[in-house]
Parts: sequence; C-alpha cells; structure tokens
Amino acid sequence: MNVDLLRRLTEAHGVSGQEDQIRAIVRKELEGVCEMRTDTMGSLHCVRPGKGKGAKKLMLAAHMDEIGFMVKFIDDKGFLRIQPLGGWDPRQMASQRVFVHTKDGMLNGVMMSSTKPKHMLTPDEANRPLTTDNFFVDIGFDGDKAKKRVRPGDMITMNRTLQQMGDLFTCKCMDDRVAVYVMIEALKKAKKHEVEVHAVATVQEEIGLRGAAASGSAIQPDIAIAIDVTLANDIPGLDPMDYITQLGDGAAIKIMDSSLICHPKIVEHFRTLAEKNKIKHQMEVLPFGGTDAGAIQRLHGGIPSFTLSIPTRYIHTVNETVHGGDVDACVELLARYIEDAHKGDYTYA
Repeated sequence: MNVDLLRRLTEAHGVSGQEDQIRAIVRKELEGVCEMRTDTMGSLHCVRPGKGKGAKKLMLAAHMDEIGFMVKFIDDKGFLRIQPLGGWDPRQMASQRVFVHTKDGMLNGVMMSSTKPKHMLTPDEANRPLTTDNFFVDIGFDGDKAKKRVRPGDMITMNRTLQQMGDLFTCKCMDDRVAVYVMIEALKKAKKHEVEVHAVATVQEEIGLRGAAASGSAIQPDIAIAIDVTLANDIPGLDPMDYITQLGDGAAIKIMDSSLICHPKIVEHFRTLAEKNKIKHQMEVLPFGGTDAGAIQRLHGGIPSFTLSIPTRYIHTVNETVHGGDVDACVELLARYIEDAHKGDYTYA
C-alpha cells in the first residue's frame, strides 16, 4: 500500500467547489499514465485510449471533495458563522479544531457550540439537541482583524492528519480520498485494456453528485463505475444485520443504495472477477446514501452503472477509518475490471 499517497490525499483540503489541492495531487500522480484535462466545473478527466475506433467508453468516477464548511458571516466580535457543505451530524461537530483557508493563508480555529458550560446547564438545556446553526468558529481575532483576514466563502476544514492503527488507517476525509487513491493505483496497475478509459476525479459530489453528472453528460460513456466509501457499522452496540460491511472482509461489491440499483450484470461481472482472481470481497446492500453512479446512470437514456465500495467506519466524522487490506483488494479488483470490461454484455433481452 502506498501510504505516502494516501496521506497526501487525505491530509489535503478541499470542500465542494474548492477541490484545487486534490486535483493537483491527482494530476501529478497520473502524469505519463494518461492524457488529462480539467472541465469547466473543475473535474479532472484522465483518458487512456482503447483498442480500435469502436472501443467502448468506460467512465470511472471518484470524487475529490470532502464535507466541510464555508464562512457565511463574521460578527463584530470576530466569531465566524458557518455554512455546512455536505451531510454533517451536529453530534460530531463539537469541540473540533479547524483550519480557515483565507487568501493570505491558513488560520487555526476551534469550532464550538453556542451553549453554556456543563457547570451551568439545566437538565432541559443539557438534553436539548444541537443543530448546525448552534456552531461557530473562534480564530482568536477581534472583529476588525477577523474581517480584514477572512471573507465570506472562505473554506473551513477539519484539523486532522492520517493515523495508522494496526491494519487500519484513519483521517478526516477517507470519503472520498481513499477512492481517488484506488482509482489512481488501479490505473497504474491495469495492463492492456480494450476499452477507452475515462477516469474522472469529480467535484461537488457531497452537495448533489454535480460534477459527475456534468462529466458523464460530456463523455457519454457506455459503462460507468463509481468508486466510493460505504458504511462499515461493525462496532459495539449495533446488530450484525445493520453492519452493511465489515472492515477486513475485502472490497464491497454494491448491489444497491438509495441513489441507484447497480446494473445486475455488472454486479455479476465484478463478483466473477473477484472469485476468479481470489480477491477478498463482500456484497453490499446500503439502504441510504448515494454515489456518483446514481447521477451518471440516468443520463442519455440510461447508462449501465455500478459502484465499487471501500468499507469505512465512522463516515462523515473526523475519524473515517479503513482497513489497508480492503483498500488493496479494491485496487486489484478495479484493475482487473479495467482489463476485462470489454467482455461485458450489459444489454437486456
């Protein structure tokens, strides 16, 4: 496993609409591997030719953006009010250290809630649920200085670095940087292939699958494969029926989520490749959540679409956690599929 690449991807900062740091990393990693261009929304397209003029177009999509915030207001005392970007659970936002990204550089800050200290709370106040509107960022400046340094629209991201714990890796945004990692490494690992590969590092997934829809419309692929994380709820207190996936059990072959039912023939293609190549895998049925494949599937009268998932604990928190073996299994399975995709017949009788 290329831990250095995973570290650079997960420690980079890029909320929806501000994915520049991640795009630069992907471009550097794929230099010489494929031809690259950036579209008008900011998604990076990496293209490798297929065999012959009639080669099928295979689109891969892994999104670069992370959930985070932007500044929406600076009050006269210098506190920053925030606009969430992506699906935040307010229970996971309390007492976090953050970075505020300004035109003059990055500022340290703390994200806190507008509530009394524990010592002063009444029982009713203590039991009152928090909302994202309760939170603000303190950067240690008074109002005048804060307004000179910070502008509405400035990006706010979480202050966390990659940490290894045994076989596991944790950081602020495995969603979806570990999938960008899988796409990069699979492109390098895949040998000869007959399909025309369009690997796209997409933007603005966390706020509505927007970059993938635009890229898919432009490419008009014959096949679309999203790479994304999925829930691994294999933790104390949850019923095994609700685990969805488990860390260490291999790549997750998605059957469905709330954005799409994966094309059953592509599901079977991936399952067969995993069995043939002895790649550890598990099947995934996710009742909620979606991926770029859900947006691409509906374009141009319908495109056979599928999602390859990396099992991840604690999604949409600052401690998103994956198993190194699962990540390697996803790389291997995606590489084998790129080589074999031209054999797929995804038509219906």
